[in-house]
Amino acid sequence: MSDLQLVPGNSLLTATPEEGRQLAVKLARLVIKLTQPDDEKRRQQRAIYADNPMMLISIGQTVAAEFATIAAANNYWRERPEAR
Repeated sequence: MSDLQLVPGNSLLTATPEEGRQLAVKLARLVIKLTQPDDEKRRQQRAIYADNPMMLISIGQTVAAEFATIAAANNYWRERPEAR
């Protein structure tokens, strides 16, 4: 588990909002892997949350929180003066 990198590349900076969203999903998945490191147990638990709308909404909220953090770190992808 010590080789699990919770922030890939040690940066939240991304070139586009799409890349930011992909990173948000990845970060959410990494937190789950850290919380439940057993691959088989995670596989078994998918059947539980896959049929539970409230759990699926909760997953979406987790990704949204990660994305909000990434968007803020990227200044919401606004053009930076030095890029002009």
